[in-house]
Amino acid sequence: MATQADLGKKALEKQNYDEAIKKYTNALEQSPTSPDYLIQRSTAYTRSQKHGEALADAEKAVVYAQKRAKKELIVESQFRRGLCLHQLERYGDAKFVLEIVKRLNPEHKSSGMWLGKAQMALQKLAEDDERRRVSVTETPDIAAGTEKTAPAASAVSSNSTSAQSSASAPAAPQQTPADKIRHDWYQNSEKVFITLMAKGVPQEKTTVDITERALNISFPLLAGSSYDLTLDPLFAPVKPDECITRVLPTKLEVILAKGTPGQKWKALESDEPATESISSDANGYSKTDDGSTKRAVFTSGQASSKGPAYPTSSKHGPKDWDAITTSKDDEDEVEGGDEANAFFKKLFKNATPETQRAMMKSYTESNGTALSTNWDEVSKGKVETTPPDGMEARKW
Repeated sequence: MATQADLGKKALEKQNYDEAIKKYTNALEQSPTSPDYLIQRSTAYTRSQKHGEALADAEKAVVYAQKRAKKELIVESQFRRGLCLHQLERYGDAKFVLEIVKRLNPEHKSSGMWLGKAQMALQKLAEDDERRRVSVTETPDIAAGTEKTAPAASAVSSNSTSAQSSASAPAAPQQTPADKIRHDWYQNSEKVFITLMAKGVPQEKTTVDITERALNISFPLLAGSSYDLTLDPLFAPVKPDECITRVLPTKLEVILAKGTPGQKWKALESDEPATESISSDANGYSKTDDGSTKRAVFTSGQASSKGPAYPTSSKHGPKDWDAITTSKDDEDEVEGGDEANAFFKKLFKNATPETQRAMMKSYTESNGTALSTNWDEVSKGKVETTPPDGMEARKW
């Protein structure tokens, strides 16, 4: 019979992160000091965008791995810890921890990339930015917190659930003062990404209202007042029902779905007042008759729309990769076509976003002579053209 850890591993492989967290939590009830179980649950938390919980598990994994003197587990738990600190925008701490990983294992496959990201992020920060601060040590200090609250061995079965929950709960960051809160944004062909740099935003008391041409963010401050950000009118219409909001420990993110994919926004707000929308336009969305606000609060779903066209050297023009992922049944693709092509279509369709990026980048940059699914390898630089044996590449 499969153990809870085995079930957690399978759920993690299938990208069912909530189920993986549940199964590894069950496994930790029986082995609360297992570094491996903590590392795996930390991974599931990270992929669920729960970076605070992921960091708590990674720090405990480091302590228990050091007690067991298992170098491999120490390295991996320190790496998970460094990655979590980077995701929480604690770049000084992340650099410190990732340098430990490189010292312990210079050949670690992912630490170099994340260390480089942390160093680049630090270069962009002002000298007095608190994200530069190094506040951690090589051995996390969990003795005063989670380790002391762990249940005794005899009481694991009755109190393990509540103890595990409190052990993994991260400390709430100190709230950013109103005059220090700032926001930034960037875009792609389909979406506009807005990041509000504010720590300690109370998720339960935060309101994000999104209409076709306006965005309002509001939440209470510890000082007794409230913070309010209003963008009205937005530069162009958006699709409120497809927008996403996330409240994280160190920031608030809003992802706006563009009403017109491919349109480039020159700013977040328009200099001209918004005009009244018709009941339904070419994009298939409309405002309510009474003008009421459509609200998108803490939505985790992803919008599906036509993707961007990627650069290509093909004589037939850019390939529509999204059309591949939404194609008909595999039998229809093979019938009357090329079986190898159908295989690669199926591979791309079922791949993770990271694998899809690797495939697109390697195929485009190599002029169709290479196809890689390893993003860690492909992301390091340009993929060179590698013609078959006996042939040579020519510049036309």
